[in-house]
Amino acid sequence: MKSNSITVSNLTKKFSFYTKSSSSGWFKNLFRPENKEITAVDNISFSIKTGERVAFIGPNGAGKSTTIKMLTGILFPTAGEINVLGLDPTEDRKKLAYQIGTVFGQRSQLLPNLPLTDSLEFFGVMYDLPNEEIKKRIAELIKLFDLGSFVTQPVRKLSLGQRMRAEVAASLIHKPKIILLDEPTIGLDVVAKKSLRDLLLKINREEKTTIFLTSHDVGDIESLCDRTIVINHGTVIKDLPTQELAKTFAYEKYIDLIAEKKFASFPELPEGIRYSNKDKNKITVVVDINKIEVQEALRKLLELFEVEDLDVYNADLETVIRHIYERDSTSN
Repeated sequence: MKSNSITVSNLTKKFSFYTKSSSSGWFKNLFRPENKEITAVDNISFSIKTGERVAFIGPNGAGKSTTIKMLTGILFPTAGEINVLGLDPTEDRKKLAYQIGTVFGQRSQLLPNLPLTDSLEFFGVMYDLPNEEIKKRIAELIKLFDLGSFVTQPVRKLSLGQRMRAEVAASLIHKPKIILLDEPTIGLDVVAKKSLRDLLLKINREEKTTIFLTSHDVGDIESLCDRTIVINHGTVIKDLPTQELAKTFAYEKYIDLIAEKKFASFPELPEGIRYSNKDKNKITVVVDINKIEVQEALRKLLELFEVEDLDVYNADLETVIRHIYERDSTSN
């Protein structure tokens, strides 16, 4: 039975700040500003097993970055408990740093004007690795991440795809047990994204590294993570296997209707069916199967439109995640 790499219990983080109040006179408020408090993370609990690949997702301002900063010891919680690899980040931040790796897609940790090898050696020394072990580990990472063709180039001359491979390699120099990734594929082209995802899966498989990922890229979530935690307004609203996410909105079916010639008009649809996209050559409708069965919907649609072909399918993951955010926002 796998042990937990991360355990979070009733975690809360509140921020206090001073602000001007419109209800008070400006002169009074100049000397006695009003104290405001916001709750960025609100009593969340979850655990992650060793070797798991977990996506931690939510809209901007949901509490993702605040949670990660508490997991790494950068921020202290207002309430609750955190255990990462048997350590409390608030008390053992330095010890924990030797066992975790971090990658931030928008912030580089590499030395821009020096060859990549210098950055890798620097991180090896920073983590107190012996010289021989540093050399051996750099050789392993160069081979694993295919860095050989540019490892002697200054980092600033690398393409974005090359740099992100190098960023991940540098974060793994000390063989961390957990790697926390924040938007690791942002800005990458399709080929570079696939390459980086494949490498992360290989690291997870071969070195049993636990992956904790935040991303707005649905491809990252689908390709890398076998479990997804959805956070919004500081609270966890979903925690389930990634492949089960789509079933959350299984009551919706999508139907593409391909025109036999061209659609002349877009008539009003029966109850339970709505337009998603209207084009003279192709129409997409959404069917609420709680209100109308798919077979009945197809029959009524074929009465309305002359079609050459059609396709029935479930909502994609991006649509499902958007629906989850929207449903949570309307319930608050």
